[in-house]
Amino acid sequence: MNEYQGKRILVTGGTGSIGSEIVRQLLTKGVEQVRVFARDEGKHATLQSSIGHDKRLRFLIGDVRDKERLMLAMEGVDIVFHAAAMKHVDICERNPFEAVKTNIIGTQNIIECAYALDVKKVIGISTDKAAGPTNVMGTTKLMAERLLLSSYFYKGNKRTTFSCVRFGNVLWSRGSVLPLFTEQIQSGKPLTLTDPSMTRFFMSIPQAVSLVFRAASLMKERELFVLKMPAARMGDTVAALEELMKEQGYIKKAAPVHIKGAREGDRMHEILLTAEESEKAFETKDMYIVTPNYEAGVRPKNLEYPGGKPARRGGYTSNSTAPLSVEELKNLLREGLHAHLGA
Repeated sequence: MNEYQGKRILVTGGTGSIGSEIVRQLLTKGVEQVRVFARDEGKHATLQSSIGHDKRLRFLIGDVRDKERLMLAMEGVDIVFHAAAMKHVDICERNPFEAVKTNIIGTQNIIECAYALDVKKVIGISTDKAAGPTNVMGTTKLMAERLLLSSYFYKGNKRTTFSCVRFGNVLWSRGSVLPLFTEQIQSGKPLTLTDPSMTRFFMSIPQAVSLVFRAASLMKERELFVLKMPAARMGDTVAALEELMKEQGYIKKAAPVHIKGAREGDRMHEILLTAEESEKAFETKDMYIVTPNYEAGVRPKNLEYPGGKPARRGGYTSNSTAPLSVEELKNLLREGLHAHLGA
């Protein structure tokens, strides 16, 4: 609460699944003002309608590619949550120049505006696709991470600090496959599954955002916070969703499943933390904290985190994590399914 009391905060991508939940949770933390920065006026209107009138909210149309607009939006801000991104693997694969403009150049614009306006903190939202990337989206998000964390070397005497938070798939977000699966199951169309043995990390939107706030309160300078998440096989995820929809009366029988194979840029198992990153990481109950590279000549002060201990060496991957059972997946999916179909 003290972290945000009386503060002015900008959320880029503030109408998206993660951004809008950041906005909602900020309104419970005693903030003076929250600026919602996004380019789609329709999504602004939807979020404004769902939250209702709150005099602390400002809805700002803008794109992180537009540095001049971003500079105006960030004026007088204390903290920035940078959630704006192109995040669909297949779309980024077919539109790589656009992914660079948003994910890389847009992030550089955030950094330069934050330094120019003396913002206190910037927290970038990243993805497991950035760990050992195999596609355009992951590569651009890794570059966004590197820009945020290496911006230290342009810092001079400015007070601005930067950190990143990396997590896997967020259930029922706009980038999630679950809404598509639900639609296919309801319509009786074949459910298009890449590969039932693929594994993915999963977390609910409120869980992910709560840990983003925890990371923001722990950050000192240039950390990468990697949130621990449960993992599941995609075949089990589909089975759990179909069983849940039958139990709740949304369907009478399961849809046929069509195995279409991996898309370009897809990988069988996700990586949240590489083996190399683990060598300079701390570990707590709910996250890994990758600290700055000491060999770069800068050793941060007071490298201590509550409950933190040196991380065990080795990568943190979705196939090395005990998978959720179908029953556990049903419990995880239940609330989101009700909200999605009841909307």
